Amino acid sequence: YFYDNDVVEMAKNLKPSARGELEITDINRIYMEQGRLSVAMMGRGYAWLDTGTHQSLIEASNFIATIEERQGLKVSCPEEIAYRKGFIDAEQVKVLAEPLKKNAYGQYLLKMIKGY
Repeated sequence: YFYDNDVVEMAKNLKPSARGELEITDINRIYMEQGRLSVAMMGRGYAWLDTGTHQSLIEASNFIATIEERQGLKVSCPEEIAYRKGFIDAEQVKVLAEPLKKNAYGQYLLKMIKGY
């Protein structure tokens, strides 16, 4: 979800649900009632993972781990996204990866800029 700054005041006026939580659907309903809700369909390659409970967080983590292990690619790696979109160059990725070069994440970034 992406919201403008009005969401803060809207959230302050919400009452907790029966679960004792503020519900994102209530925010979406307010935007819809105001004619300000925009929806975009997520295409192929996107997944919505609810992480509102401990169990669903574990399930989401396992899902991401499976994708990364099977495909050999990171899911939502900010440095890789910035590099592939041309926001940063290979040298900038190298600088960001340098402090991480002893772990798998840093090694992934360094391999990425080398082209494999």
